Amino acid sequence: MNHNEIKKNLFNDNEIKTEYDEMSPVYELKKEIIRLRIEKGLSQKELATLMGTKQSAISRLENGSYNPSVEFLNRIAHTLGKELHISFN
Repeated sequence: MNHNEIKKNLFNDNEIKTEYDEMSPVYELKKEIIRLRIEKGLSQKELATLMGTKQSAISRLENGSYNPSVEFLNRIAHTLGKELHISFN
Protein backbone atom coordinates (compact mmCIF):
# COMPACT_ATOMS: atom_id res chain seq x y z
CA MET A 1 0.00 0.00 0.00
CA ASN A 2 1.47 3.39 -0.95
CA HIS A 3 1.14 6.78 0.76
CA ASN A 4 -1.82 7.94 -1.33
CA GLU A 5 -3.77 4.74 -0.68
CA ILE A 6 -3.15 4.99 3.06
CA LYS A 7 -4.19 8.65 3.04
CA LYS A 8 -7.37 7.82 1.11
CA ASN A 9 -8.26 5.08 3.59
CA LEU A 10 -7.62 7.34 6.58
CA PHE A 11 -9.70 10.13 5.08
CA ASN A 12 -12.72 7.84 5.06
CA ASP A 13 -12.84 8.66 8.77
CA ASN A 14 -14.43 12.12 9.04
CA GLU A 15 -12.71 12.88 12.34
CA ILE A 16 -9.26 12.20 10.87
CA LYS A 17 -10.07 14.18 7.72
CA THR A 18 -11.29 17.16 9.77
CA GLU A 19 -8.16 17.11 11.95
CA TYR A 20 -5.94 16.91 8.87
CA ASP A 21 -7.75 19.80 7.20
CA GLU A 22 -7.41 21.93 10.33
CA MET A 23 -3.65 21.30 10.43
CA SER A 24 -3.15 21.88 6.70
CA PRO A 25 -2.08 25.54 7.01
CA VAL A 26 0.59 24.56 9.55
CA TYR A 27 1.92 21.79 7.29
CA GLU A 28 1.96 24.12 4.29
CA LEU A 29 3.84 26.78 6.25
CA LYS A 30 6.47 24.31 7.37
CA LYS A 31 6.87 22.93 3.85
CA GLU A 32 7.35 26.48 2.56
CA ILE A 33 10.02 27.24 5.16
CA ILE A 34 11.91 24.08 4.20
CA ARG A 35 11.59 24.93 0.50
CA LEU A 36 12.89 28.47 1.01
CA ARG A 37 15.76 27.30 3.22
CA ILE A 38 16.87 24.74 0.64
CA GLU A 39 16.40 27.25 -2.19
CA LYS A 40 18.82 29.58 -0.37
CA GLY A 41 21.27 26.68 0.00
CA LEU A 42 21.16 26.80 3.78
CA SER A 43 21.36 23.91 6.19
CA GLN A 44 19.27 24.00 9.34
CA LYS A 45 22.41 24.90 11.27
CA GLU A 46 23.29 27.76 8.91
CA LEU A 47 19.77 29.19 9.10
CA ALA A 48 19.83 28.92 12.88
CA THR A 49 23.20 30.69 13.07
CA LEU A 50 21.94 33.53 10.87
CA MET A 51 18.88 33.86 13.12
CA GLY A 52 20.82 33.66 16.36
CA THR A 53 19.09 30.49 17.48
CA LYS A 54 19.96 26.80 17.72
CA GLN A 55 19.73 24.21 14.96
CA SER A 56 17.44 22.15 17.19
CA ALA A 57 14.82 24.95 17.06
CA ILE A 58 14.80 24.80 13.25
CA SER A 59 14.67 21.01 13.32
CA ARG A 60 11.72 20.98 15.75
CA LEU A 61 9.88 23.47 13.56
CA GLU A 62 10.50 21.53 10.36
CA ASN A 63 9.64 18.12 11.79
CA GLY A 64 6.40 19.33 13.30
CA SER A 65 7.18 19.01 16.99
CA TYR A 66 7.13 22.77 17.59
CA ASN A 67 4.56 25.42 16.75
CA PRO A 68 6.45 28.68 16.41
CA SER A 69 5.39 32.11 17.54
CA VAL A 70 4.62 34.81 15.01
CA GLU A 71 7.82 36.53 16.12
CA PHE A 72 9.88 33.43 15.33
CA LEU A 73 8.22 33.07 11.93
CA ASN A 74 8.92 36.74 11.23
CA ARG A 75 12.61 36.23 12.06
CA ILE A 76 12.75 33.24 9.70
CA ALA A 77 11.06 35.23 6.95
CA HIS A 78 13.48 38.15 7.26
CA THR A 79 16.48 35.83 7.42
CA LEU A 80 15.30 34.18 4.20
CA GLY A 81 14.77 37.57 2.55
CA LYS A 82 10.99 37.38 2.73
CA GLU A 83 8.16 39.16 4.52
CA LEU A 84 5.66 37.38 6.73
CA HIS A 85 2.02 38.02 5.88
CA ILE A 86 -0.82 36.45 7.82
CA SER A 87 -4.38 36.59 6.57
CA PHE A 88 -7.75 35.16 7.39
CA ASN A 89 -9.78 34.11 4.37
